[in-house]
Amino acid sequence: MGRDEPEPLTCSRASCGERASWRIEWRNPRIHTADRVKVWLACAEHIGFLREFLATRGFPLTVVALTAGGGPERSGA
Repeated sequence: MGRDEPEPLTCSRASCGERASWRIEWRNPRIHTADRVKVWLACAEHIGFLREFLATRGFPLTVVALTAGGGPERSGA
């Protein structure tokens, strides 16, 4: 990779080095205020696992597809 090229975003699942295609924005309401949002990245294989891990604990979350450039792709809503 050239010096000016950013490193590819990788999945947050332990021991996974795959390129991320999803962004999971979440927070733990017991310890985070509404403006404090944490971000995990997920590959296609681990998006379900990571989303379920957070949802089972009742954490508010939003799943956003990443664009080819690595940024979030949001629909207008």
